[in-house]
Amino acid sequence: MKRRELRVILVSLIVSFIFTGTKFTAWFLTHSVAILSDALESIINVVAGAFACYSIYLTGKPKDENHPYGHGKVEFFSIGFEGAMIFIAGCLILFKASQYFFIPSSLEHVGKGTWIIAVTTIGNLALGLYLLRAGRQLSSVTISGNSQHIMTDVYSSGGLVAALLLIHFTRLTWIDPLTSAIMGTLILRKGYQLLRRSISGLMDETDMQVVDRVISILSTHRSPEWIDVHNMRVQQYGNNYHIDCHLTLPYYLELSEAHEDLKAIEQLVNTEFTSGETEFFIHIDPCVPVCCHYCQLMECPVRKHAFTGIIPWTRENVLPNRKHGE
Repeated sequence: MKRRELRVILVSLIVSFIFTGTKFTAWFLTHSVAILSDALESIINVVAGAFACYSIYLTGKPKDENHPYGHGKVEFFSIGFEGAMIFIAGCLILFKASQYFFIPSSLEHVGKGTWIIAVTTIGNLALGLYLLRAGRQLSSVTISGNSQHIMTDVYSSGGLVAALLLIHFTRLTWIDPLTSAIMGTLILRKGYQLLRRSISGLMDETDMQVVDRVISILSTHRSPEWIDVHNMRVQQYGNNYHIDCHLTLPYYLELSEAHEDLKAIEQLVNTEFTSGETEFFIHIDPCVPVCCHYCQLMECPVRKHAFTGIIPWTRENVLPNRKHGE
């Protein structure tokens, strides 16, 4: 899978390099600060693509003594680096746009520049959709982050084409730095979003969609012996997930029987959960009398209280570190 990820990101890197040179050609022709802004953002595509190649190579390395959970966290560094580069590019674009407001520059060959940017926009759209699909199929944070960056480039370039057409027909050159300022603001916003995602991943912020999916799988295939699941924690390492939880089982089960339950849960989630490979660390809790009210093991030989009803597994009772009903 990592080889396919590398091929995908190499395609992105090569195409971005070609389009960056093309956009700088358009800038040399027109002297447009808006086109320069677009070209500066494309440089970030190239740099971020190169860093993404290295991060994917690193995540493909097996676990070792120094990295017992693997090297997948580097993907969050990758999108954080990309977000920082985008943010810096946005600042440079805003600075350059403010200069051109006070020191306007004459524009040349606007029609040719418009055609060049339009072609690169269509090419980037095809590339962005390709990366978006590949990122979903491969569950790759790096490729998904790169696709967001490319699609941001598409939106800004599309607005740039419209602005260049307006300049070409109206001869209002102040539209050029205004367009650049708008592009810079949008780029800053996208940079912030990628930085936010990077920080949340590095800080192990819980992805509630993943939690909901795991809970749904366990609830659908719930065994009567699985009295409750609590203290669940999910950590993402690239496209792999590490899940900790406590599982309450009847206290009288033999160790071999409890082990079979743990294996069944791990196999079940790895079979049903398609977003990546999961590794379970499950701590076994023995049942206590309060569990009898919702324990579905009707033939339990040590039941202390009558069964009153099932407690559905939800975020509210699966995430806290306490048995249900306590």
